[in-house]
Amino acid sequence: MRPSVFASLARQRLFEYYKVWNRNTDSVESRRADRFDPTDGVAARGSFQGELNMHMADALISPAVGGAMWLASAGLTAYASRTIDARSDGRLVPLMGVSGAFVFATQMINFGIPATGSSGHLGGGLLLAALLGPCPALVVMASVLTIQSLFFADGGLLALGCNIFNLGVCPCLIAYPLVFRPLLGSHTNLRRVFIASLAASIAGVELGAAGVVIQTALSNRAELPFSTFLLLMLPIHLAIAVIEGLATTVILGFLWRARPDLQPTRSQPTGYSQSVVPVAAGLLAAALVLGGFVSWFASTRPDGLEWSVAKATGSSPLSGSTPLHAELSRLQEQSAILPDYGFLGDGGEAPAGENEASSAHWPAAQLGSSVSGIAGSLFVVLAACAVGWVSRAARPKREPS
Repeated sequence: MRPSVFASLARQRLFEYYKVWNRNTDSVESRRADRFDPTDGVAARGSFQGELNMHMADALISPAVGGAMWLASAGLTAYASRTIDARSDGRLVPLMGVSGAFVFATQMINFGIPATGSSGHLGGGLLLAALLGPCPALVVMASVLTIQSLFFADGGLLALGCNIFNLGVCPCLIAYPLVFRPLLGSHTNLRRVFIASLAASIAGVELGAAGVVIQTALSNRAELPFSTFLLLMLPIHLAIAVIEGLATTVILGFLWRARPDLQPTRSQPTGYSQSVVPVAAGLLAAALVLGGFVSWFASTRPDGLEWSVAKATGSSPLSGSTPLHAELSRLQEQSAILPDYGFLGDGGEAPAGENEASSAHWPAAQLGSSVSGIAGSLFVVLAACAVGWVSRAARPKREPS
């Protein structure tokens, strides 16, 4: 075959795939725009009826898988909380709270992935592990994900154990100790930080993406063929992982250059020889700015999980069919004060014009988004600090040796 003929056929195939790609993406984006249908406020909410926000929805998993992942994640989080001992200085717990708020705010900011029609957001688990140590980081991630599920309907209640495992356990307890620390070694120059952050981000994010696929397969979701779903999830999350690795490098490089005592040591996960108040104040201020203002500029494209589900199913909606799915949907409807990070009026109706404006204009300067970012960050500070203080109080104070 002549090269010109081969190139012509290749262009034709690529164009056909591009048309399918755009058709699926447009369908997903139209469903996202309709998520707050004024005629059916509850049914249109993402996590209530199977649509996806940033995290796994209940519709993707069966009660058996959800329950098993709840037990696994709860057990690992309880173990992690027991390692937060009664340090005499007490500086770890406040840093847990503000670091969690920072991660909450960054997760609100989806960034577009070029040439895909999809978007992604930072997970933050690796960053937390590098700042706090792996076990405190898991406790903080569990707090963030619980706040998101309960108050913002981001991720299902049944799927909360899956989300904690995929976004918390994988980066904090697997990628950080097995990839990040060995690659970083005792040197914290920017080059080593970049290599360690990139490799560990890829490992953690890809493990989490594979976890989603395995959990849906074990739930017998016939609409999501295992091989098809896996081949969609891994490449799109690889792109997200690269961005997360770069962002983690920049943040750690800046913090560790300004405060070398925040760098992990071989003797303990974190060591603080100076006051953490300036660092905590800076992280909290950044969280409030990111959640209250920068979140307006978040990409409106479907995220990697939603994009993959839409392509694997042909954009057909998913829904939970068991009584437990329905009951948890009802509970989440009652607990979510700012579902999908926005306001809903009385009776489940969106404020007039707010959602129409958000879908027609970018950036989406919405009061509901700002309130969600600021309130959510403060909720996470309170939740993570409360867990940390309770964990410290429950452990006997170490005697100086």
